[in-house]
Amino acid sequence: MKKNEFLAPVFKTKHLIIREIEMEDAIDFFSYASRDDVGPYAGWRPHRSISDTKTIIAMFRQKKYENQLPTLAIILKETNEMIGTLELHSYESGYKAELGYSLNPLYQGQGYATEASFKALEWGFDMLGLNRIECTMYVNNIASKKVCEHLKFTYEGMRKKGYKLYDGTLHDIYAYALTDEEYLEEVQRIVKCNEEVDTEEVIGKKEII
Repeated sequence: MKKNEFLAPVFKTKHLIIREIEMEDAIDFFSYASRDDVGPYAGWRPHRSISDTKTIIAMFRQKKYENQLPTLAIILKETNEMIGTLELHSYESGYKAELGYSLNPLYQGQGYATEASFKALEWGFDMLGLNRIECTMYVNNIASKKVCEHLKFTYEGMRKKGYKLYDGTLHDIYAYALTDEEYLEEVQRIVKCNEEVDTEEVIGKKEII
């Protein structure tokens, strides 16, 4: 185990603060986790009471004591509202983990899932030294498929009846993955693009909008 491996990181992006989920997040979490169009897409039952939500948060906070990585809360800077969760679950030290997240439907379609997930990649590859990060989703979860494509994950195929939901139903899932080499290549590409933009801005060749 790496030193401080299970300490929750804190990330700040343009729009978000990402830190360990806390019991104080329960009301914001319940506001969307209670919806029938959220939990089942992520593989969990909708929360039926604030007590359910607090139980789940307690479970999330316990994970770091069980050789798993802590679950993070996605906070919108503008309002300080908890709008989602982010995690690297099914963690195998020094090898791999699976990217997972949930997002309040009121904030979907604004790039927040991709913005947060890129920080999860930074966590996994740069801080934990993983070789591989996977991501799976139901075949009808188009939004998550787009997130993986934006993050340059490789599509590895469809697993027929690859996931058993809490109600016993079987679902086909898409499987995506990103390796450490692919991640490094993408980071280098982003840095290069940013350097080019900065240069153009300085010499006045391009107006940055």
